[in-house]
Amino acid sequence: MKLLACNSNRPVAEAIANYCELPLTDASIRRFSDQEIFVEIHENVRGQDVFVIQSTSYPANDNLMELLVTLDALKRASAKRVTAVIPYFGYARQDRKPGPRTPISAKLVANLITVSGADRVLTLDLHAGQIQGFFDIPVDNLYAAPVVERDIKEHYDGDDLIVVSPDVGGVVRARNVAKRIDADLAIVDKRRERAGVSEVMNIIGDVRGRRCILVDDIVDTAGTLCNAAQALRDEGATSVVAYVSHGVLSGAAVGRVVSSALDALVITDSIQPTEAVRDARNIRVLPIAPLIAEAMHRISENRSVSSLFD
Repeated sequence: MKLLACNSNRPVAEAIANYCELPLTDASIRRFSDQEIFVEIHENVRGQDVFVIQSTSYPANDNLMELLVTLDALKRASAKRVTAVIPYFGYARQDRKPGPRTPISAKLVANLITVSGADRVLTLDLHAGQIQGFFDIPVDNLYAAPVVERDIKEHYDGDDLIVVSPDVGGVVRARNVAKRIDADLAIVDKRRERAGVSEVMNIIGDVRGRRCILVDDIVDTAGTLCNAAQALRDEGATSVVAYVSHGVLSGAAVGRVVSSALDALVITDSIQPTEAVRDARNIRVLPIAPLIAEAMHRISENRSVSSLFD
């Protein structure tokens, strides 16, 4: 078993290596003057079980290309099996055609990863479960729910908790967390009355006098999350905390979260936090490396991964 880290999230790769008690494989990933990516592996990987750790977060195209070139280098170096460990799978939101003449980019990325030499993919909280079917190789989709459950019980345990899905599409994810912590479930129903008019939010469920736990998979601009938090406050919630697997937090998102009705936003480090995220007063980061490292161990030893979530 060998671990190879690309450049998108070195801290998580190093944490995984520490958990596995293995060194990171000696490799260099550099760029020519025109920004072409060149990968050179300085160790023998022939016949080895190699795990390549790389989130395809911002800059998404550069990080994706790093992963593809690294996979090709390992395939040509005769690695026995190559697993692409992608804590955050970019392009996952483009999983269908939202209109005519538009791409299904998640399928395209799945094809690129497969053709580049991956024998298996390990990822965390895919935006849409059907993306597993875009691959013709095995995909292990891990869930952050056990990590979230543990943190909720450490910081917010009590009978007045209620788990809230910020939209109808995230109900299954929220229900899973609610079941784990034995809490009720509520849903934020949002809609636009007409084009150009701001969203109207209705709360399905009674949140008055309750502490709300919003659960989602991706926070990007944070607009929906902050609006949902305000709607919950308006309905009488005593506090609102959000747990999100992937903190994309692009543009002015961090400032929006800091000035919002959210008491706290808790994200994992599937994407390396920026300095602004680390400095934000109400954003906290959970380490995801132990969960990913344990799954990698099980894959390497051909043991069950799904039993991690039983």
